[in-house]
Amino acid sequence: MSDKFDVVVIGAGPAGYVAAIKAAQLGLSTACVEQWLDDKGKVRLGGTCLNVGCIPSKALLDSSQKYHEAVSDFSVHGISVGETTIDVPAMLERKDKIVDQLTGGVAGLFKHNGVTPVAGTGKVLAGAKVEVTDKDGNVQILEAVNVIIAAGSLPVNIPPAPVNGDTIVDSTGALEFQAIPERLGVIGAGVIGLELGSVWGRLGAEVVVLEALDEFLPMMDAQISKETAKILRKQGLDIRLGARVTASEVKDGKVLVSYSSADGEHSETFDKLIVAVGRRPRSEELFSTDSGLTLDERGFIFVNEFCETEAPHVYAVGDVVRGPMLAHKGSEEGVMVAERIAGKPAQLNYDCIPSVVYTHPEVAAVGKTEQQLKAEGVPYKSGTFPFVASGRALAANDSDGLVKLLAHEETDRILGCHIVGPSAADLVQQVVIAMEFGSSAEDLALTVFGHPTLSEAVHEAALAVDGHAIHIANRKKRK
Repeated sequence: MSDKFDVVVIGAGPAGYVAAIKAAQLGLSTACVEQWLDDKGKVRLGGTCLNVGCIPSKALLDSSQKYHEAVSDFSVHGISVGETTIDVPAMLERKDKIVDQLTGGVAGLFKHNGVTPVAGTGKVLAGAKVEVTDKDGNVQILEAVNVIIAAGSLPVNIPPAPVNGDTIVDSTGALEFQAIPERLGVIGAGVIGLELGSVWGRLGAEVVVLEALDEFLPMMDAQISKETAKILRKQGLDIRLGARVTASEVKDGKVLVSYSSADGEHSETFDKLIVAVGRRPRSEELFSTDSGLTLDERGFIFVNEFCETEAPHVYAVGDVVRGPMLAHKGSEEGVMVAERIAGKPAQLNYDCIPSVVYTHPEVAAVGKTEQQLKAEGVPYKSGTFPFVASGRALAANDSDGLVKLLAHEETDRILGCHIVGPSAADLVQQVVIAMEFGSSAEDLALTVFGHPTLSEAVHEAALAVDGHAIHIANRKKRK
């Protein structure tokens, strides 16, 4: 294997492998360093997202939702299935097959595009060199014209609840429960905590979510957050806000959790405890002191808007740099960097990056929230449309939630869209496209949407911005 490349990528997650494939497609000799190995000692591509994150969690979410529908919802449709059971090992086996198929697919794309996978842990040295240490401690130096760091992130651990991989687990461990816990505790009501809590709650676990913050989903629009909390609580999730975990103790195979809240000290006993309090950049021991790289106060690699570090010809993308820790954000940063290395004037519009919580119903957003617009003094107008007024949603027995569209009061330009409801992840993408092209609310209002579709809720919300909704009573305009 050559030890000289146009591009060396450190990390083979969504940011890294996409950057490597794109660089190779642009005619650049490319290597991708990855420390994750499979049971045969070969490089395991896909990173956290593909192996123990986005994809396996969605597989379990879909399986658990189908089980829940069979138990609770089929009767509404006149369908009787008798006693319904869940085979947890079979569910996990399906999840693993999907992961294997997709990681194998990335390996095939590497081969097809001529990307060289390198097994080991990468470290950036001065002069755009990369030191690679394999599992046996052997070291090789790769010389690169350009380096792209895509090392990803790790779950945050908290001293009051140290992960033991059995009764107290992180997000990875929560994907491997061999049986449904009778009582499940979740520390953290963020995206990961709610998704994993939903999986096991749908399958029959009693789920208690402990969130230290007093606000629920504070990064979302407040109206959407409030509606989401109402829906999830109705589903059976016991969400306790302002609950700060202070200690945990494993005893007789159970976890005793102590927490404080505004009304005093409390304790709960769980069969399993999931710690889902966020993730941190994997930036330790990633570069030498003379590499020219610097970290901010939170451990992120400092980069400019084009993901250039302070070291010449060294870039960083994905979870290891500022911005939301989202796979698609990292992937698009990887594409942008590869294209800029190849001499193309690429850039990324950070104002149009969607975010999704894959509960049921889904929660999705793009752009500014109403609270942000108020704080920034931006004049705005809003339109909402509830799914209970959607014929398609009612026909599907899936009518919880609403669409909210925000537009500039004077220019009518779309500033944000926030959805809780069926297929929210796909519906919000329609607005992402519109925002990317600088569309107005009127542009969406004048667009013909198919009937009956869930997308009509987006259309009606756009109409509602100016009080022109058809299928709900319009609010009187404030004078």
